[in-house]
Amino acid sequence: MEHKIIAIGRQFGSGGHEIASRLSEELGIPMYDRDLVEMAADKLGLSEITVEAVDESVFNSFLSSYRYNGFAPRRVPLNDSTFETQSKIIESLAQKGPCIFVGRCADYVLREYPQCMNIFVYASQKDRAERIMKRYNISKKEAEASIKKMDHRRKQYYETYTDQSWGSIESHQILFNISKLGIPQTIDTIKHLYTDSLSSDPTKTNT
Repeated sequence: MEHKIIAIGRQFGSGGHEIASRLSEELGIPMYDRDLVEMAADKLGLSEITVEAVDESVFNSFLSSYRYNGFAPRRVPLNDSTFETQSKIIESLAQKGPCIFVGRCADYVLREYPQCMNIFVYASQKDRAERIMKRYNISKKEAEASIKKMDHRRKQYYETYTDQSWGSIESHQILFNISKLGIPQTIDTIKHLYTDSLSSDPTKTNT
């Protein structure tokens, strides 16, 4: 694989999905976020609701976290099955061409691929709460509770499956503080890094 891949990790409410979506449009390459839940559900033969319940989580309730592995006598945690399945899907999609992945430990899954840009997006608590309040039409208290819950869920998931620190400079190539830089400037910077890496080698193209 010589094409470029962008893997974006993000705090809840930081604008990571919006950044990935706009990059996808402006660079003309596909983005995969919740699509990975749909693909994993199809591969596992389960409903999207069931898979989404453990997506980017390591929750272990008896009813939602276990499924029988075919006719094997052992039970396989659904969150482990989801991670393994999504990882295989990410690898397969990365083989096909340039694209953007949001979350799902894509940076770790593609850690052996030198053309993967590993980015983490974060922002202040105030800015994230305001974004979530506006997006979901909820109160500040509810938004702050959602931030705490989702950040814990993503951190636990990432660190369980990667043995690396979520959102740290040690785990990611580039960290963007959206509260300081802003979404438009962040997008422009990532686009510059992406296109510059392609133009530096005449053998690489966007397709």
